[in-house]
Amino acid sequence: MLAHHAAGAGPRLVLVHGFTQTGAHWRAVADDLAADHEVVRVDAPGHGGSASLTADLVEGAHLLGATAGEATYVGYSMGGRLSLALALARPDLVAGLVLVGATAGIEDPNERAHRIAADEALARRLEDEGVDAFLAWWLAQPLFAGLDERAADVHARRQNTVAGLAASLRLAGTGAQEPLWNRLGELTMPVLVVAGGDDRRFTTIARRLADAIGDNADVALVAGAGHGVHLEAPSGFLETLRPWLRLYEL
Repeated sequence: MLAHHAAGAGPRLVLVHGFTQTGAHWRAVADDLAADHEVVRVDAPGHGGSASLTADLVEGAHLLGATAGEATYVGYSMGGRLSLALALARPDLVAGLVLVGATAGIEDPNERAHRIAADEALARRLEDEGVDAFLAWWLAQPLFAGLDERAADVHARRQNTVAGLAASLRLAGTGAQEPLWNRLGELTMPVLVVAGGDDRRFTTIARRLADAIGDNADVALVAGAGHGVHLEAPSGFLETLRPWLRLYEL
């Protein structure tokens, strides 16, 4: 079982964070959603209270489903990849799926091999420099330029361990993931694909994901947000998510 925190009552929502984060990074939207949902925030394998659990994407998806059960799954970045893997492996558990700044993997073998090598280099950097120095470098990347101090919540990220984060990179990084693009048409539950309007790379990926899934998928771009949509623009994220939830939960 993964470490997790539950609050509220109503239809169950499971919130799955990104790399170097913990379930605490959903607080800005979780409190609002808990007004009319049971909100479960998990710590993914290798992170937070689940730091000692090492798992690849398939194993992590199994742990996620075993922990949270039947629900709508909302996953950001790495958490989106975990949620997508669960939806394909156990569609009976996934009533609805929200993918935020997520991808279905890397198809090109050469690009994937390059990413595996890059993730291994990051894991070694972690082991050489420690969590604090790694986080300083990680959050200085252009991808996270839209995160202010509150949204970045470095204090929560420091709850992670070198061993847990390094294992996550090696076992569940995008390079290690088997690409799932050719399976997206198997998804029959309602799917919402979200990206920040300022995140050009992931707006392109979001549209491709929705096209591959089919008519049961919608795309939503949150204006004024980059990659960390729910962290940078929690109000905009909620204004996108809530109408979609009302529509399909009826």
